[in-house]
Amino acid sequence: MKDGIMEKAKDYIAREKDAHFREEVEKLAAQCAEEASDAAQKELEDRFYQNLEFGTGGLRGVIGGGYNRMNSLVVKSATQGLASYLIKAFPEKAVKKNNEGLKAVIAFDSRHYSAEFAQASALIFAANGIKTYLFSALRPTPELSFAIRYLGCDTGIVVTASHNPPKYNGYKAYWNDGSQVIPPHDAGIIKEVNAVKDIKEISKQEALEKGLLVIIDKEVDEPYQEMVKSRLFRPDLIKEKAGEVKIVYTPLHGTGAFHVEKVLGDLGLKVITVPEQREGDGNFPTVNFPNPEEAAALDMAIKLGAKEKADVVMATDPDADRFGVAVPDKKGGFTLVTGNQMGVLIADYIFLSLKELGRLPPKAAMVNSIVTTGMQKKVAEYYGGRCAECLTGFKWIADVMRKWENGQAGAYDYVFGTEESYGYNIETEVRDKDGVSAAAITAELTLYWRSLGKSLLDRLDELYSICGYWQELGISKYFQGPQGPAIMNGIMEEYRKNPPKTLGGIDVVKVRDIKNGVAPAGGDDGLPPSDVLQFFLSDGTVVSARPSGTEPKIKFYATCCSEVGSGGLAAAKAEAGRKLDAINKDIRAVIGD
Repeated sequence: MKDGIMEKAKDYIAREKDAHFREEVEKLAAQCAEEASDAAQKELEDRFYQNLEFGTGGLRGVIGGGYNRMNSLVVKSATQGLASYLIKAFPEKAVKKNNEGLKAVIAFDSRHYSAEFAQASALIFAANGIKTYLFSALRPTPELSFAIRYLGCDTGIVVTASHNPPKYNGYKAYWNDGSQVIPPHDAGIIKEVNAVKDIKEISKQEALEKGLLVIIDKEVDEPYQEMVKSRLFRPDLIKEKAGEVKIVYTPLHGTGAFHVEKVLGDLGLKVITVPEQREGDGNFPTVNFPNPEEAAALDMAIKLGAKEKADVVMATDPDADRFGVAVPDKKGGFTLVTGNQMGVLIADYIFLSLKELGRLPPKAAMVNSIVTTGMQKKVAEYYGGRCAECLTGFKWIADVMRKWENGQAGAYDYVFGTEESYGYNIETEVRDKDGVSAAAITAELTLYWRSLGKSLLDRLDELYSICGYWQELGISKYFQGPQGPAIMNGIMEEYRKNPPKTLGGIDVVKVRDIKNGVAPAGGDDGLPPSDVLQFFLSDGTVVSARPSGTEPKIKFYATCCSEVGSGGLAAAKAEAGRKLDAINKDIRAVIGD
C-alpha cells in the first residue's frame, strides 16, 4: 500500500459523521491491518489515492466512504469551501441579511443519496448565513440553472451524476449567471475546499425558523414551464395539428417526466411515457446505462413506439439535461438520431424559423464545442449566420453567451448552443443544456416538417445535399484506479511528442494543441488552456483527443465530410464510413483496445 493511505483513512474516519460511510472505511482499514488482504488494500488505496476534484462537471465519483468517493464528508467539505469562497467573492452581500444577502438554490435527482447530499449542502449554506432555496423533490438540472437567475441567487448546486451508472453520484456547482463554474472561480473554490478544517452546520428546524432555508417547488416550476413554451416558434401550428403527432417518451428513471409531460401536454400533444421507466429510481433497473447516447437505453421506448405507431421517440437522462431521439424510418423500424444530427436539425429549424418570421438577428450565431460536427457550421452559414466554437462542456457555451451579452469584441446574437453529447440550449434563461426545451422544440419541428410532408430523416437528407454528407466517430476507453490518470497522460504526451503523420491513411496537415496554445493557423485561437489535441487531415476530417473531465476515460472524436456527387448520398455515406473505419483502427491500436 502506498505511503499515507492509512493516515488519510484514519483522518476520514475521525471526520465523517455519517455512520454508513464511516463504517465502510473502518472495515477496510481493519482488514488491511489485521488480515493483510490484497483486495482490501487495493480498495482502500483507490478510495484515498486522490481527492475528488472539480472537472468539467464539478464533483463526480462512486458513492462510498473515502476522499476519492461521493459521501457526506466530501459533499459537506465542498459546500463549506464554496460558501467560504462566496463570502470572499461577494463581501458586500455577506454582511447583509434577508433577501439582500447571499443566496443559493439547490436541486437533486433520483440517484442514491441525492436528497441527503442536497439537504446537507443546504444546511451548511444556512449555517454560513447564506439563504438557501431547496427544491421539495427531484428536479432537473436545467431548472436549477433557470432558478439561479429567476431567484437572483449567487450560486447553485445540483446533486446528480447525470448519465452515469447507479454506483455514481455527483455535484455540479453553478455561478450567479446560471452556468457551471469556470476559471477563476473553479480554482478558487478548490483552494477553499482543500483548506476546510471546520464545517459549519445547523439543524433543519433552526434553518427554517431563521428563514435561511426555504423549500420551493411550483413557484419556480411554473415560470420555468412557461419559459420553455414561450421559446417555441409556431404556437398556431401546434394548436392546429398537435393531435396528429404521437410521442413516446422515457425519463430513464430520472427527473424529466414532471416537466416534459406537463409542457407537451399543455401544448395539446399526446405523450405516452414508458411506464416502467417513469418514476425516479436510483437503481435504474431497466437499463445498464441511463444515457440516451446509448442505443440500448432507448430499447423499451422504441418497442413502445413501434406498438403505438409513434411519430417520434424521446428520452432524457436522469437529470434531464441530455436529450435523445429515435424516429420511424422507411424500413418500418426506428432510426436513432445522433447528438450531432439532432443539433443540426434543431439549428436548421431555429435559423429557418427566425428567418421566415422576420426575426433573424443581423449577427445571428450559434455556439458548439470543438468536437462537434462541422456540419453545424455549414447550416449556420447557409442562413447567413455564424457558428462559434468553444471547449467541451456546456459551461463554455454559457461563457460565450455571457461574453456576447456583455458586448465584448466580436460579439454576436446568440440563437442556439449545442454539443455532440446530446446537449442543446434553446433559451438564454437557462445556461446549461436543457432536455425539456429540446423535447418541446423537437415536437414542434416534427410537426412542422410533417405539415410539409417530410420526416426528420427526409430533412436531414435535404441538408446533406446542401452541406455535404457528414459522419462522426466517437471512441472512449476507461482507465480505472490509481494508474489511470498516468496512463491517459502518457497517451496524450506521446501524441504531443510524436504526432501521427497520417490517420486512416490520410495525411495530418495541422495540429492544434489547446493545452499549450498551439493553434492550427499559428498564434492564439482564444481558447482557455485545456488538455485537448486536434489533428486536421488533408481531406478536411478533424480528429480530437481529450481525457474526460468527469470520468476516468480518454475520448476521441472524428468528424468527416464527403461530397454528395454523381454517386448520390449512398456513395457519400460509404466513403465517409471507409475513412472513419480506418481512423478507428489507428486510434484503437494506440490505446490498446
